[in-house]
Amino acid sequence: MTLPLSGYRILDLTRLLPGPFCTWLLADFGADVIKVEDPQLGDYARWAPPLQGKLGAMFVTLNRNKRSITLNLKTEQGKEIFRRLVQQADVLVESFRPGVMDRLGLGYEQLRELNPRLVYCAITGYGQDGPFAQVAGHDINYISYAGMLGLQGDQDGPPTIPSVQVADVGGGALMAAVGILLALLVRERTGKGQMVDISMTDGVIAWLQASLPAFLATGQLPQRGMLNLTGEKACYTVYETADGRYLSVGALEPKFWEVFCRGIGRDDFVPRLNAPLAEQQAMKREIAAIIRSKPLSHWLAVFEGQDACVAPVLNLDEVIHHPQVQHRQMIIDVEHPLIGTIRQIGFPIKLSETGAQIRMPEPLLGEHTEEILKEIGYDKATIQKWKQENVI
Repeated sequence: MTLPLSGYRILDLTRLLPGPFCTWLLADFGADVIKVEDPQLGDYARWAPPLQGKLGAMFVTLNRNKRSITLNLKTEQGKEIFRRLVQQADVLVESFRPGVMDRLGLGYEQLRELNPRLVYCAITGYGQDGPFAQVAGHDINYISYAGMLGLQGDQDGPPTIPSVQVADVGGGALMAAVGILLALLVRERTGKGQMVDISMTDGVIAWLQASLPAFLATGQLPQRGMLNLTGEKACYTVYETADGRYLSVGALEPKFWEVFCRGIGRDDFVPRLNAPLAEQQAMKREIAAIIRSKPLSHWLAVFEGQDACVAPVLNLDEVIHHPQVQHRQMIIDVEHPLIGTIRQIGFPIKLSETGAQIRMPEPLLGEHTEEILKEIGYDKATIQKWKQENVI
């Protein structure tokens, strides 16, 4: 079976989470992703605990199906090697601050002279231009400026930091993957590559579809914990059970709400689905008392087989053993040549004819340096010389 991205070569200069997540998706579908890493440290995620074998657990999953070449881009010879790699590449992904690659003489304008078909993707916190282009940041900062963090949490409490990196993954990695595929599609029609400028902050703003358009239309600022989908409604919230577990309720539609109300023995709540705010808060208090009177297992039994949009709030140990997760093969056993059988996150994108595959484990730092250099025309003696000169 030929994978969708077989034959496409991607140079990945990124580290940690956003860029590697993007190229992880592409590598699983056949792209030849070459991690271009610093000879000393490489991708910092390699060494981030907890370790799986001798490598960071996150690194092991995110970098499967990739090859690694070590290259010192601060040396003239390293730059020359990189330029030759670019000439044979389809895509380049980097996540440096704007201007870093230009100062190395390896920016988009310089590289497209070498390869007009190159799709150059830059993932940054705030984008390639604007007053914040050079400002440092992390996920928590990007979701702050995007307005998302201010909407997270309870009405009377402080903003709550999400448990996943929304800007890194949703605003950065996913937007970058889509942007790259769009640019490749355009290239198939025109023969020309282009720059893909991904701002993680921009990406998070685009995620605010349930709140920002309403503000733009009405001018009314949404309040933390009081949006339709963040706690205002009794039909869409989380309730604690008698054993300290939690039950999520998402009975937004009348048919689901009716089933839920009957399940908790409160048919009188059925016509109050869209009651005013004060009634919603009163209903929430009464429902909370009812749910708190029984353990989670009781409520799961009550709603089993019922269309009520009710679910247990699972911990990760329960997630990986859940029958739906197992059926969808979202946790898979992988035979690793150095570690043995390990468990990894599966393939979130499922195609009926050309599904993703694991072809190789995550690379050791510089594992494929000699292999890749030979592919682009360098001989063994030259490669050994460069090792001694710390070029590679």
